[in-house]
Amino acid sequence: MVEFLDRTDAGRRLGQRLAGLRGQDVVVLGLPRGGVPVAVEVAKALDAPLDVIVVRKLGVPFQPEVAMGAIGEGGARVLDARVLSLTHVTEEDLETVERKERRLLERRLTRYRQGRNREDVHGRTVVVVDDGIATGSTARVACQVARQLGAARVILAVPVAPARTVASSMEADELVCLVSPRNFQAVGYYYRDFSPTEDDDVVRLLDAAARSRHRSREDAVPAEDADEDVEIAAGSVLLRGSLYRPAGCEGIVIFAHGSGSSRHSPRNRFVASVLHDAGLGTLLLDLLTPAEEIHRTHVFDIALLAERLGAATGWLETLQDGWSGRIGYFGASTGAGAALWAAAEPHATVAAVVSRGGRPDLAGPRLAEVRAPTLLIVGGDDAQVLALNRQAMALMRAPTRLETVPGATHLFEEPGTLAAAATLAAEWFSRYLLPSRQEGPAP
Repeated sequence: MVEFLDRTDAGRRLGQRLAGLRGQDVVVLGLPRGGVPVAVEVAKALDAPLDVIVVRKLGVPFQPEVAMGAIGEGGARVLDARVLSLTHVTEEDLETVERKERRLLERRLTRYRQGRNREDVHGRTVVVVDDGIATGSTARVACQVARQLGAARVILAVPVAPARTVASSMEADELVCLVSPRNFQAVGYYYRDFSPTEDDDVVRLLDAAARSRHRSREDAVPAEDADEDVEIAAGSVLLRGSLYRPAGCEGIVIFAHGSGSSRHSPRNRFVASVLHDAGLGTLLLDLLTPAEEIHRTHVFDIALLAERLGAATGWLETLQDGWSGRIGYFGASTGAGAALWAAAEPHATVAAVVSRGGRPDLAGPRLAEVRAPTLLIVGGDDAQVLALNRQAMALMRAPTRLETVPGATHLFEEPGTLAAAATLAAEWFSRYLLPSRQEGPAP
């Protein structure tokens, strides 16, 4: 039974459940990796600082899968006296294992924080967040570590956990769980989109949260410089989207998502955050309603998707009263075909198109009518889609470039590959949508 669209949806719903904590002295700590996208939304709902809590298991030297304890930053250490007694592990052996695990822990923290200081939790309420609990061992240790770091109260918050786990203490003062099935399946069973969260995603989310907190404290951001949930009329249906408009925005990129994706997808939101860093606005858009997504024929109805994309473009142009900025399209999978189809319309005003792992071939004969500069990004190990992109490129007359990301497959799930694709997209859109920031002519 699917309960959540993705981790972002789960985080928003969890934040609503925890709304009573807003205004209190709260710190939200996400468990990397999958817990961080959930924690982002909880922190937003509570207007609280966000950080990570990283723990490492201390395995018995001759049987590493058996935990004799765990460590966290700040010198926090939790030991299992029973296991230590049964295994006769010496203090020297324990110190050797801890030194090794602490080096790994510090390495991960350095990667995630990028020079930021740890959020002080002493005397505060700490909300430890994960995307779900199966056995609960990691969450249990995280709560213990948070308490050792000085938390006055520890709340464990998760979207889903087995009923038997919810009935236990889990070392927290309170356990908040949205769904607690008796016949528990794997955590991913309760999500429509449970795609992996990579280290790059964690870093980007933490950076964005830190910037948002800093700007809020400085009171330097106008109301328009924020995410806004919007509804767009397209014929007889309402399309849902997430709009981000930075102050003084020169260019906005509309996302056309592919099959099985949504505006809440961690991959789409990661790419959007990279574009935000470049000074671009974004409109993450679901081109199909939830009822329509069930029918596979709609997913490949490129003409319908392109028509919806055109309606969203018109809505955006009307919304931006007197705005003289530029609009770009970012398409993935079938969304790339829709983006190019829409860009080929006679009166299309789109200034640039980027396809990531897309199917531009689905735009068929319309490819020759596209006038906007187009960047095709394909995984180097995605042979079939790479061939289709090369065929599509041969039909195009607009300035077009094909970039391959080495080692990437179709969904860019390999470490660092999505970040590479997002950087390429940001450079392309900056060149064509932000002309005031370019020193030289476009290639």
